[in-house]
Amino acid sequence: MSLFALARQNIRARKTTFAAAFVAVFAGSALITASGVLLDSGLRAGIPPQRYAPAAVVVTAPQTESTSDDVDQRFTERVPLAVARAGEIARVPGVAAVVPDVSATVVLRGRGPLVAHGWSSTRLEAVTLTAGRAPERPDEVVLDGARVGDVVDVAVGGVASPYRVVGTVTTGQPTAFLTDEQARVVAGRPDAVDAVAVLAEPGADAAGLAQRIGQAVPGVATATGDDRAGAELLDVGAARSFLTLVAGSFGGTMLVIVLLVVASTLGLANQQRRREFALLRAIAAGPGHIYRLIGIETALVATVAAVLGAIPGVGLSLLLHGVFVRLGSIPAGFSFVLGPVPVLAAVAGSVVAAVAAGLITARRAARISPVDALGEAAVEPPRLGRGRVVTGWVLAIAGTAAGIAFPLMIAGTAGAAGAAGSALLLVTALALLGPRLLTATASVLGKLGLSRPASGFLAGANTRARSRRLGAATTPLIMGVALAAVQIFTLTTTAAAAQRQAEAGLLADQVLVADGGVASTVADAVRRTPGVTAAVSVVHTQVLVTAPMFGEPATEAYAAQGVTAEGLGRVLNLDVRRGDLAGLTGDAVALSESAAGTFGVDLGGTVAMRLGDGTPHTARVVAVYGNGLGYGDLTLPHEAVAGHTTSGLDDEILVAGKVTVAFPEVHVTDRRTFMTARDDAAGAQSAVTLVLNLVLIAFIAIAVVNILVLATAARVREFALLRLVGAKPRQVRAMTRAEAAVVVVAAIVLGSLAALPPLIGVSLSLTGTALPTVPPLIYAGILAAAAVVGWGAIAIPARFALRPAAVTAMRVGE
Repeated sequence: MSLFALARQNIRARKTTFAAAFVAVFAGSALITASGVLLDSGLRAGIPPQRYAPAAVVVTAPQTESTSDDVDQRFTERVPLAVARAGEIARVPGVAAVVPDVSATVVLRGRGPLVAHGWSSTRLEAVTLTAGRAPERPDEVVLDGARVGDVVDVAVGGVASPYRVVGTVTTGQPTAFLTDEQARVVAGRPDAVDAVAVLAEPGADAAGLAQRIGQAVPGVATATGDDRAGAELLDVGAARSFLTLVAGSFGGTMLVIVLLVVASTLGLANQQRRREFALLRAIAAGPGHIYRLIGIETALVATVAAVLGAIPGVGLSLLLHGVFVRLGSIPAGFSFVLGPVPVLAAVAGSVVAAVAAGLITARRAARISPVDALGEAAVEPPRLGRGRVVTGWVLAIAGTAAGIAFPLMIAGTAGAAGAAGSALLLVTALALLGPRLLTATASVLGKLGLSRPASGFLAGANTRARSRRLGAATTPLIMGVALAAVQIFTLTTTAAAAQRQAEAGLLADQVLVADGGVASTVADAVRRTPGVTAAVSVVHTQVLVTAPMFGEPATEAYAAQGVTAEGLGRVLNLDVRRGDLAGLTGDAVALSESAAGTFGVDLGGTVAMRLGDGTPHTARVVAVYGNGLGYGDLTLPHEAVAGHTTSGLDDEILVAGKVTVAFPEVHVTDRRTFMTARDDAAGAQSAVTLVLNLVLIAFIAIAVVNILVLATAARVREFALLRLVGAKPRQVRAMTRAEAAVVVVAAIVLGSLAALPPLIGVSLSLTGTALPTVPPLIYAGILAAAAVVGWGAIAIPARFALRPAAVTAMRVGE
């Protein structure tokens, strides 16, 4: 009989054993497929162009920068394109017309926010006048739902100006049309536009035209097809970057977890086939035969499971799409790409991982001598291999040291990343040392009174005698507790620290905000108001900084704010550790402790960065502060940042004192209301990470149930033998409950211990203290979930295993 035929026969004969491997690979394939769809969508997905649909090509300034680590970083603010470039584009052969376009948020008093464009952009939207004429003067506007001759107040940044309605249109959208020049003024950039839409001559090829434009007009970016939407809407590019980042981090972690889970499942399955492998070795089967047999079996089962698992994986990606849209991480019209590449990659990766895990777990069965194999067929070897024990302890020590020492030796984000990554080292160590640690747990529980009843004595004896089986079954549960604690409590630690810093740092009596932003003239007027001792303009953005990460340069985006230095200390406390914020003018910058450590600079040093719109900027460090989580890693002078954001407006004005604002479109909020809105926005961002972690934890829960059910269901003969020698079913059930208690306690204790070093390290890196924020109710929920899953996955299958009569159950093959 060929090995292939023998493998197929074994699969049919051992359906329960291979079903567990099938479930593990099936679930793993689903998650890897979902990660692949996210990555593919981040690279290729988007939305169809909207206003720019009639344009063959859309030309913008480059919105990304290629970095030294071969990752294109996207600028968060709109990079302006000089309006003069439109004339150069118009002269390219094949161009019929060009439409320079801008979009600006304005507020029409009595109607709320709407978007303003230049009148020439109506060529793109096929907008026609229903009455009146096009705007010709700076104070003229065309509106939907107005009457010609009306005078309306249009506010930009909270400052209203009168406009005369000279025409009306029907668009169905809240839109205002101004002269092209006035639209650029309202957008804050009189000499620049967002994009130039290119209308092609009849018969011109869009791709070829884009290539000619790129050659004739250097320093611009061209977009065709669905990429035109990315040029039109910054949200599309941001969504792509978000998906790529999520898929990279989530998918990488998932591959490691899937490999560990599949290895544990196959390891347990192979342990339960010791008699079969022993007989094969006794009849002259060599190690190569055993390896090939297990490899063929695993490949057959994994291939079917991976192919079928890809189907719910696609469904999971669509479910995540809906969640991301609701949380505001991607725009509503952003569609995922459902191509064959992620599915094929997930199937191939799942099969390769399963076969590799199967061959690793087959090592002992293949290399042991036939005589020893027959001896171990009935009784597990009493000791773990020396190599396994040494490797486990080395990883445990390395993980503990990395979790705590990284933040102490390496400042900034590298230290936090190293601390968080140590969780995988510790979980792997626990997988290797699981049997020994489980035996130790059973001994401790026995000393506490577990072994006094007969069922407790049997449970302790079983745990010691079959520690490998229970160790393999307990590993996913330990992993689940550890990873759930690390992921969730990292979020709670970060969120709590950010909230504490933000609340302690905000000293302002009032905060002024407006739809779309606040104009600088508002701050000037507030400063002249009697009773106001300080009015600080604040604008938020992100900057790109290249800094060493584990010895290699890495470019990352960092939260930054621009503030006016005068009166800053009366409205904002950044917890300055070194230096003085009074020097925050010109080319100065203040850094958080984390950023200073990451960049490797201190007072007097310089930081080279790209501002939000890509403008290079070099700044000198004048202060280092502690409230980086609450107020961003970089604080720059207001004048250095304000002209490099999409709107050019301030996000808020922090006021010391009481003010009655003479601008109806500007809203005055108190400190508590402002902080509540800020916390809600931060909570939406944290919710994305929490959702992904819940998906990962759900997979681990499935794996735990799967492997514990496999371990318990294989004990039918053992339970029958106990009943034949006088044990009653309730005593056998009591024994399994005692074993479940050992498993649950071991998982809770060891999982919590494995999570402790990473959490201490993350807390040290982010907050400077060794105490992470661990909400008691959430921790209790993790422990309760572990107890329910572990207990139920042992107790319920045990009841089914006890249903057959003892004599009948003894006839069941192993």
